[in-house]
Amino acid sequence: MKKVYFLQTCDTCRRILKEVNTDGFERQEIKTNPVNAAQLEEMHQLSRSYEALFNKRAKLYTSMGLKNQSLSETDYKQFLLDEYTFLKRPVFIVANEIFIGNSKKVIEELKKKIG
Repeated sequence: MKKVYFLQTCDTCRRILKEVNTDGFERQEIKTNPVNAAQLEEMHQLSRSYEALFNKRAKLYTSMGLKNQSLSETDYKQFLLDEYTFLKRPVFIVANEIFIGNSKKVIEELKKKIG
């Protein structure tokens, strides 16, 4: 399976999607088609952590004062389901591997994986 979750309005996502060969990938734009519970569960099984999927740079994270709270995995899961902006993006799933976020290291590993 090859899938990418991204945000069309995000410049970084658009740049990475141009940079990476996404032929054969199922593409899901998360603002118009939010991640559902089954998809989030699949990501969690691969990453082993809801926190790893959580975008702590989101403006909403700061405005809600979440950085001053002690959040559990259950909290992270609920926030991810409630608000698309909390998903760290882009998220690529290739076979049984997950690549989360836009760090150079993650994108380089992804490129090696897909050739």
